[in-house]
Amino acid sequence: MEWTLEVVVVPVADVDRAKSFYADKVGFKVDLDSEVAPGVRIVQLTPPGSRCSIALTEGMPGAPGQRPMAPGSLTGLQVCVTDIAAAHAELAARGVQVSAVQHAGPEGWADGPGDMWNSFLFFQDPDGNGWTVQEAPSPLAAR
Repeated sequence: MEWTLEVVVVPVADVDRAKSFYADKVGFKVDLDSEVAPGVRIVQLTPPGSRCSIALTEGMPGAPGQRPMAPGSLTGLQVCVTDIAAAHAELAARGVQVSAVQHAGPEGWADGPGDMWNSFLFFQDPDGNGWTVQEAPSPLAAR
């Protein structure tokens, strides 16, 4: 049996503001924007080339037995690209406040690209949810 990660819920305070940020600034594709029940709205967006989407919700009850996430409390979301410099330039040109390209070294994070799998940049959405962009040596389909 396959277990595929397909949707990650991102906790936001304002679904319209978050939708605009992810679609217009980050470049995610809007797959769904629907009121699935009275007062319950789901917006699903997918990064270009990704097999996993994010969901922004309002009015959705919490999952049974799980703690709710406060807007901005999600960190560690990570996407991969094959050209970190191009990703940095694209995000910055779209108005995303993005960190410099960095790599992990013996003394922590250092500016500039690193070796294979060791080049990153970081940004946050308007609520403070934290994203990492990592450079991969090849597209996912080729790995």
